[in-house]
Amino acid sequence: MQSRFRLPALAALFLSGAFSAWAADTPVKGGTLIYLEQQPHTNLYPPAGGFYPNGGILNQITDKLTWQNPKTLAVEPWIAESWVTNADKTEYTFTLRPGITFSDGTPLDANAVAKNFDTYGLGNKAHRLPVSEVINNYDHSEVINPLTVKFYFKKPSPGFLQGTATIGSGLVSLSTLQRNFDELGDARNIIGSGPFIVKDEKPGRELTLVARKDYQWGPKNLAQQGPANLDGITFIVTPEDSVRIGALLAGQADFIRQVQAYDEKQATDQGFRIYAAPTRGVNDSLSFRPDNPLVSDLRVRQALLHATNAKQVVDTLFSANYPQATSAIASTAAGYVNLSDKLTFDQAKARQLLDEAGWQPAADGIREKDGQRLALTVYESLPQPQNKEVLQLIAQQWRQVGAALSVKAGDAGSRVIDNLDPLKTPLTVAEDGRADPDVVKSMFFPTNRDALLQQGGSSDKVQHFRDDKLNDLLTAISAEVDAQKRLQLTGDAQRYLLDNAYVIPIFEEPQVFAGAPWVKGVSFEAVGRPSFYGSWLEKH
Repeated sequence: MQSRFRLPALAALFLSGAFSAWAADTPVKGGTLIYLEQQPHTNLYPPAGGFYPNGGILNQITDKLTWQNPKTLAVEPWIAESWVTNADKTEYTFTLRPGITFSDGTPLDANAVAKNFDTYGLGNKAHRLPVSEVINNYDHSEVINPLTVKFYFKKPSPGFLQGTATIGSGLVSLSTLQRNFDELGDARNIIGSGPFIVKDEKPGRELTLVARKDYQWGPKNLAQQGPANLDGITFIVTPEDSVRIGALLAGQADFIRQVQAYDEKQATDQGFRIYAAPTRGVNDSLSFRPDNPLVSDLRVRQALLHATNAKQVVDTLFSANYPQATSAIASTAAGYVNLSDKLTFDQAKARQLLDEAGWQPAADGIREKDGQRLALTVYESLPQPQNKEVLQLIAQQWRQVGAALSVKAGDAGSRVIDNLDPLKTPLTVAEDGRADPDVVKSMFFPTNRDALLQQGGSSDKVQHFRDDKLNDLLTAISAEVDAQKRLQLTGDAQRYLLDNAYVIPIFEEPQVFAGAPWVKGVSFEAVGRPSFYGSWLEKH
């Protein structure tokens, strides 16, 4: 690791003016970026890239068919030079850039792209590879010639183009697609065409990436062209928040993920930069499982929604980088509608609704009905910022209207099983990033993330609950060709989710990183995963 020191103030003065402008704008080649990650990655099958640590790695080692400009959200060429679609968006034809290879030397051609999307669109049961949540209605691919590939869909799929630009659609070699799902937890098994390649891994602890010297095919609209500036990136798993921020401020790390709001000021006061990249999707929310009898009554869910003081959560625990939610999706998301009038904090209304639903306060203040207590359980979500503290504060708020909320540890061994059982977990923490209206379907549709746990979805424990009206609405969003109508349907879905009090949105979740002042040229894709392709380390 290079030595870490800063120029004295006097010397810094001499560097002002023309020279400093030159120094700031001219990338420096070489050096290894030390990146501290809060959690180890789980699986690097690209459709699993939604989990932040996975996406943070995949974004360096894989390229995508298209690139979504994070400033304009327009989809632009990358591996595909151009594309055409038919009128009803059931056929997409892509023309590829020539001469691109994966890091094992095999061609990234039409055949490879076809195999990638056949796998992501249909899954592969033999290798236990699941379907990607960003691809809807997929039927099959056709290789027209070595540089032209065509995709066919069973129904209109207007979100597919943006789906080719997302973190879950990184392109990998044929040998990678031949592996079983559990083998893809090992980063060394992921062969991409990106500007960095995996050199070494100490599972759960450390990952070393090195720059690919022959890389020549970044998005043409980027300032950075040719190989990356950095020699490499070392990811070090550092779960403790205080250790990550401490290492950064001490000059032992260059970049860290998951900066807690209470550490932001300390970092900026010392000249370190905070990056709050929006995730442009479903807000950080509580999502109910109406199959559980305790929350099957709309009035109970509405009561708990009005018992939640999101403003207090944001003001107490977070910074200005975490706007209070005003709908089910973020104000930066496609199709957003301001529904803050449906999200009012009103304890009197909450108590009235619980009274009407037949829940009466017992001696300890917790409400009872038919011998049952209004006692709910939720698991902390480790990837979400300060989620334990958020849930504990909401538990205090709910107690004031007579509902008990028990918060369980996010790393509990029973968590995965319990989260699929509505009787054990009547609610869950929900959040999903994607700069496309399809994000709502990704979160709530039974065969996607199934946040509400519906019949026919991810759980065999569900007895009754299914909302076909919601599902039809989500399917319509994913199949509507008219852009305006698609946005209107997205608005309808937001209203429906809140009118049924299926979710309680709390805040718009950014991905918050901090970088040393000598780290330049970091960018973020549209939903907040960093890209270090154009980054460099200034001499310090």
